Parts: sequence; C-alpha cells; structure tokens
Amino acid sequence: MSEQSGAANAIARGADNGAGHTQRRALLLDLLVGAELPVLGSSEDVKAFENQAAYSERVAAASTLDALRLGASVDPEAPAIEFLPNADPDEAPLVITHGQFLGRTIQTANALHELGVGPNDVVSFMLPLIPQAFFALFGAEAAGIANPVNPLLEPHQIAEILTAARTKVLVTLGPTPGADIWEKALKVRGALKDLKAIVQVGPGDEANGVYSFDALVSKQPADRLVSGRDIKATDIAAYFHTGGTTGTPKLVRHTHENQVSQAWAMNLMLKGEAGGRMLFGMPLFHVGGSLSQALTTLSAGGCLVVLSPGGWRNPAAMRNLWPLVQRYRPAMLSSVPTILAASLAVPVANYDLSSLRYIGGGGSAIPVAVGAGLHERHKTPIIEVYGMTETSSVHTLSYPDRPIRLGSVGHPVPYARVRIVKVDAEGKLIGDCAVNEIGVVAMAGPGVFSGYLNDAHNKGAFVEPGWVNSGDLGRLDEEGYLWITGRAKDLVIRGGHNIDPAPIEDVLFQHPAVGLAAVVGQPDAYAGELPIAYVQLNPGATVAPGELEDWVRERTPERAAVPVAVVPVETMPLTGVGKVFKPQLRWDAAQRVFSRILAPLAPDNATVDVSVGAHGTHGSLATVAASGVAESARAELAQKIHATLDPFVIRHEIVWR
Repeated sequence: MSEQSGAANAIARGADNGAGHTQRRALLLDLLVGAELPVLGSSEDVKAFENQAAYSERVAAASTLDALRLGASVDPEAPAIEFLPNADPDEAPLVITHGQFLGRTIQTANALHELGVGPNDVVSFMLPLIPQAFFALFGAEAAGIANPVNPLLEPHQIAEILTAARTKVLVTLGPTPGADIWEKALKVRGALKDLKAIVQVGPGDEANGVYSFDALVSKQPADRLVSGRDIKATDIAAYFHTGGTTGTPKLVRHTHENQVSQAWAMNLMLKGEAGGRMLFGMPLFHVGGSLSQALTTLSAGGCLVVLSPGGWRNPAAMRNLWPLVQRYRPAMLSSVPTILAASLAVPVANYDLSSLRYIGGGGSAIPVAVGAGLHERHKTPIIEVYGMTETSSVHTLSYPDRPIRLGSVGHPVPYARVRIVKVDAEGKLIGDCAVNEIGVVAMAGPGVFSGYLNDAHNKGAFVEPGWVNSGDLGRLDEEGYLWITGRAKDLVIRGGHNIDPAPIEDVLFQHPAVGLAAVVGQPDAYAGELPIAYVQLNPGATVAPGELEDWVRERTPERAAVPVAVVPVETMPLTGVGKVFKPQLRWDAAQRVFSRILAPLAPDNATVDVSVGAHGTHGSLATVAASGVAESARAELAQKIHATLDPFVIRHEIVWR
C-alpha cells in the first residue's frame, strides 16, 4: 500500500488528532468532491490525470461505511436526508443529519450482528423509500452482505432471489394500508431454508421470529461496530439482482471497492459539493439509486431529498417537480429517461430553476428528441450516462468539460475502459472492432464486478478476464465517443436483417403527441420478426387514425424498419425503476399475432384464447386455451394449432377448458 493510500484509509477509519479534521476534510474535498477538481476537457487531460497517481491512491475510503464517515466528517449537523412523506414542497421534511445517519447505520449493522449476521451472511430487504431502507442497505453492508430486492415482483420471483442469495435475515415493511410487501414476505417465508429472522419496520412479534426494526436498532451503540470488523475493499458488499422476471435470477456480486468507485467517479465528474441537494426518487434495489445517487451524495456531505416512499412512482413527485426544484435548489435533475421525458410535459411557469447545472439520465437511452427538448428548455448540458449493474452503475458519461453529442453516452470515467469487440456464438473474444464499426461493448475498470454468485451465469459474461460483456451493441467514433446502437436481444431480426429499434423510437418521440415509444419484434412465421411500435400519448393529446403510421413511414429511410403497426397504449409497461419493460410488449405483440391466426381454427360454439408471458425455462411461452371443444374434436384441433404455431420461435402449450 502506498503512503498516500495508507493515510487516506487511516483518515477514513476515523483517525483524529489536532489536525485530523482538517486533513480528513481536505482529503474528502481533494479526492472525492474537490473544490479544485481537474478540468477533463480532452483525452489528453484524462491520461494526464490517470498518470499522476494510481486509482488506489486517489480513493479515501475502503468501504461504503468509510465513505459515509467521510461525508459526515464535513459537517455532522448538516442534513443527510430530508424525507417528504407526500412529495409536497410545502410540507416540513423529516430531517436526518449526517451524524445521525452514520450513527443509525452503525446501529443497524450492530443489530444485524446480534442476530448472527457475519461478513459472509446475507441480509435481504424489501422496503419502499423510507429512512429505514437507507439504514438497512448500508448497515447490512457493514455487517455482512446486502441484497436489495424489488418489492414489486411477484412472490415466486422474490422467493427465487431470496433463496439464491441464501438470505439469513429479511428486513421488510410491516402491515401497511396500500402496500402488500408484508403479505409477500409471509408468502415466501416458508421457502427460505437459511432464514433465521425477519426484521419488520413496524411493531414486531419476537415470539414468532419477527423483530421490530426501530426497537432492535435503537438499543445498539452508534459509535463503533461491536463486531470489530475491519471491512476490506475486496469484501463483498452486496448482491444486486438483474433477473427475477424470467428464469433463474442473476445475482451480481459487488465488492466495497466496486461501490466506492462509483461514488468517487460521480463526485469527480459532476463536481459534487458538500451541502448540495439531490431530488431522490429512484429505488434502492437499482444501482442508479443506491450508488450513483445515494452513496455519491452522502459520501460528499450532500443531502437526499426523498420524494415520498414511492419516489418518482408517486404522481405528486412529477406534479410538484418544479416547485420542489425551486425550494430545494438541486444542482442536477437526474433520473431514468421516462421521468425526464415526462418532465417536458410539466409547465415550468415562473418557478426559479436557476440552481440546475445539469440534466442527467441513464438506465436506457435518452431519445435525442427528449435530450434536445430538455436542453432547449433548461439551457443546461444533458449528461447521458451508460453502465450496468455489473459495472456498479455508471461507466461512461457525457463529460461536462467536453462537447456533448446528444445520442452518445460520452467517454469512460477516469480509470475505466471501453472496447468494441467481435465475439463468437459463445461470447468468446475474436478481436477488436475498427473505429465506427459496430460490435459488442466490453468494459473494464474498478467498478466492474468479478462475476455472478451462481457460476453457471458466468459463461459468456466476460469476453476475457476483467472485461465484462455488456450484451449491448455500440461503436466508438474518431473522438472516442461511445454510441450505443442497440441491445443485442432488443434487435428486431427481420429475415436475417438486423433492425435497431432506437432510430425508429427517436422518430416517434419527435411527434408532439408522443410521450413514450418502444419498438419490439412481432413474431412472423416467414421473416422471424417484424417491427411493431407501441406509443403512450402525452396527457390530453390525440392523433388521427394512421397519423403515426404515416409519420414514421415518411421519416424512416429503411423500408424494412418501418413498423407494421403503431399500437397506442394507455400506460406503457415500466420496470420498477421506470424503464420500458419490453418483454411485456413482445408478449403482447405475439399474443396479437397468435390470436389472429388461431381464431379461424375454432370449431362452432368453441373459442381459442391465447396468452403469452414469462416462462422459467423457455423464457416466453404461449398458452392456447381452447374452450367448449368436444373431446372427440380435440386431437384434430390440437394438430391444427401445432401446425400453425410450430413455425414460430416462441414455444406453446394447449390447455383444454
């Protein structure tokens, strides 16, 4: 260990003497958020910055708990969380200072230790955005391994994730009107063989192995880890699930170094400041919320303004967006593209939005039309980020100090690397692509994980050691800008011809009536897939029949890429973090096709209904339900159904009713 990094780690662990506070603050400012941060306006600037010191010498925290200590050391009395129960700018927030936040996190770790949690034990939690969720995340990482789980998933999906993680303690919300988290916890409890205790945000029932979170935590010391644990950078901090909707869930292993690197990089690139506020509405089971926003802000001595337990899913958060900006003065409005697109429909009136220095988004591509609209409205740089759970969130972004190219996700953060490669059918590296040649995006750096918990998932995960296969297609241009050209599985493959949905979606976004747009592949017995578009209109907007079809046809130069239909939907299906959930659209497209071609096969007084959805083995399955068919006619009908659907890739089954 270098002398500099050794000093940094000593300070991060709380060493204090006559000059300790000043030195600790200086390290925080110089290495995490700095008043004199480098100007990274070119590739040469980045190389010079990297050559000045190794990455390990620039990071003042070995663990996420160290990072929280650094943030609290700037001003323990400053707010770390301002919780708004109703996302109302006029309500008085519940304020938790940095000193209180750090103390409560340590208390949570101690409570979990008392329940038997060690460094290799897993604490899973299912909580909305309440203060206890933040304590649970970072307290679990200080005691053992955190496993944040999406409470919106179905019970069987939750059970799969909790079982795969070998959950020892489950932290969950108690019975609450309007929420079903506790009911889901009860349904999965019996399936968890490794479970030793449930900790409930509520009254608890210790006779039945259910403890009250607040009661359990409040009796613990807040100034030290009673376990005496010395958390190392290489220790596993958390598992984050990337599956859980189809098949066996993939659990990404994050080390403390992985997570701290995210906070370090975001504070460096976006010039994080002590006392700065972030409007926070992202879920903690997503790395964008837990790391890129929460850990980043807290480690800088900033404040998270939490927009109710529902976050951005609460309609009040979007309705009150601009008065919230006016009151809390955030430097950045950051969320997923669907939220940013929705913000364009919220009138700015005469609100003071002058605090905003950046508009940022990631999780999926920001449509160019949305980025241009945001830039025109706010006159601020549009910072598009790119990464994945496997890179601990943001890996590349539009550098504020460089020209920003809308549609590009910029350059890798310092000490991170990106390559565009060719791989074979098994994901093995063939070679690197030329400039502007489209290939698979591979990434390396301090944020890149070492592998999935289940080794079976690691096949094809890395193109070579240390270089994760993103599964995305992209290209690097002459200036090193990264352009994501599509998700390999999102491509529409029409008769062997690859069609990228993104340009078609951009065309639809340019129509003034369209709020959200998504293009997926519709099954076709001849071509394999045909492009079909789904749109959600802006509130109050209307379109004439055929208007959107004409719009996209006139603006899509490639004839094969023109959608065969544009389907309006009242509400676009979204994931828990606000991304368009394209599998649901693919299932809908398949259901439409299969229903149409099977309807003529039904005998008189009989019906044939089709539903398409997720399947643990096949990925997707079409279920054909035939009703009112005499037993003597079933064999013939089954033969016709099989003959009709066998040419399609999607598997099918027949049920008789």
